[in-house]
Amino acid sequence: MAGSTHTVINQPPPLVGHDVYTGDRALTAAVERHLDPELLGEARDELAALGRTCGSAQAQEWGVLANENPPKLRTHDRYGHRVDEVEFHPAWHRLLGKGVSAGLTAAWARPGGHVRRAAGFLMWTQVEAGNGCPLSMTHAAVPALRTDPGLAAEWEPRLTSVIYDQELRPARLKAGALFGMGMTEKQGGSDVRANTTAATPLAEAGTYALTGHKWFCSAPMSDGFLVLAQAPEGLTCFLVPRVLEDGSRNVFRLQRLKDKLGNRSNASSEVEFDGTWARRVGEEGRGVRTIIGMVAATRLDCVLGSAGLMRQAVAQAVHHCTYREAFGGKLVDKPLMRNVLADLALESEAATTLALRLAAAYDDGSEQERALLRIAVPAAKYWVTKRCTPVTVEAAECLGGNGYVEESGLPRLVRESPLNSVWEGAGNVQALDVLRALQREPMALDAYLREVGRARGADHRLDGAIKGLLTELADLEGVEGRARRITERLALVLQGSLLVRFAPPEVADAFCASRLGGDAGAAFGTLPHTLNLASIVERARPVG
Repeated sequence: MAGSTHTVINQPPPLVGHDVYTGDRALTAAVERHLDPELLGEARDELAALGRTCGSAQAQEWGVLANENPPKLRTHDRYGHRVDEVEFHPAWHRLLGKGVSAGLTAAWARPGGHVRRAAGFLMWTQVEAGNGCPLSMTHAAVPALRTDPGLAAEWEPRLTSVIYDQELRPARLKAGALFGMGMTEKQGGSDVRANTTAATPLAEAGTYALTGHKWFCSAPMSDGFLVLAQAPEGLTCFLVPRVLEDGSRNVFRLQRLKDKLGNRSNASSEVEFDGTWARRVGEEGRGVRTIIGMVAATRLDCVLGSAGLMRQAVAQAVHHCTYREAFGGKLVDKPLMRNVLADLALESEAATTLALRLAAAYDDGSEQERALLRIAVPAAKYWVTKRCTPVTVEAAECLGGNGYVEESGLPRLVRESPLNSVWEGAGNVQALDVLRALQREPMALDAYLREVGRARGADHRLDGAIKGLLTELADLEGVEGRARRITERLALVLQGSLLVRFAPPEVADAFCASRLGGDAGAAFGTLPHTLNLASIVERARPVG
């Protein structure tokens, strides 16, 4: 009977070899809803192909290897020459190359591009979230560059390319390029107006020499960077190329890489500028206005990234409980576990539905939709990214001790989960931005109320939540202290309105009961027992 003690029973099979796209009912429904019919056939094929890659053993192994072998900083070569390079494991390049070829930087170049990209970005985050940073920066740089038609004509075709070219060389010699950014400094953080990096005009019009530091410079191996620095007329946006036209390296001194909680595969650096050549983007003194389009796009990617992490965590939890038996039956059939899984599934579906709605607003581009984005993006960024951590932690608990072991993949999701809540402005920054929109841009609130009003009358709890929100907004005395409460309610009411309109009745009913009607406890797994929880869990089960 040798070896009989090692017989493996009652373990779920690996969640591998499936289509992450077609197996996500909330995501596929959102894509079908928001894309024009003539684009659907091509989009389905494209996203299903990416979904199969996301669910493949090979892509999942790339994600593991990229995290187990984080980037290394090489400041000098063997002879003492400064090189300032970051070395990555081959798995990182495979991931990033696949993300580029899948069109995750190409949204601006094709019809329905933002919805298609959003769905792809949400899926690709589930494989490995770290490479989402350069993909996001590259995508988001386009609206900032469009403030200068000459720069846009030069760079946009490379940024929206589906060719991954990792070699450092002049941009004119590249078929595709990636962008990073450097905004924050150690003395200011989110308060970029406190930046001290100085920009001195050079003889050639529109060019400057930068001197200073950046506390966080994202994706330092990129071909170009958007940075903020103090020019004679004030804070200004600049493009810093990594390699100059003559093939020489720009002065871009990487001081160290950040040792981060999560996001281990991605390099985040501190960088010093010392006479670094830069080209102005937009007008002098208008840096914040120039960069605002990039910030809005990356904030939406924070929502998408968190939605992707939540979806992967919930998929793993439901998959495990579908196969694992305990106390005489499948875990998924146990009433209490079913309640936990259904509650997690609600959070995931609400995040996905909201994220794709915002992506569709980008594709629409009308004045009304732009106004909606002004208030909905920071509200969604605030709320969805904050919900990500408790969801991933609870999902890991569904696996018991297995969920605490690295091989399960859940610890990587847990470590990654807080990132998007601090990137591109932490919670208070988002809440204050929502207040600015409410106080200064009446079209934004009007667009929001029109959007949630489309579901009015369909659910009494949603109607009550809208009424309560209007009461809250009617009294703005001492409003800063209530900014988080208001932002949370804005996000929840918007999620509820979308689910009432588009989700199956059992999903909308459960969300309104627990998130708007208050008929639930503070922890996951406290949904009213009268709800159709089994149907909600089945909808969240990864299939395909």
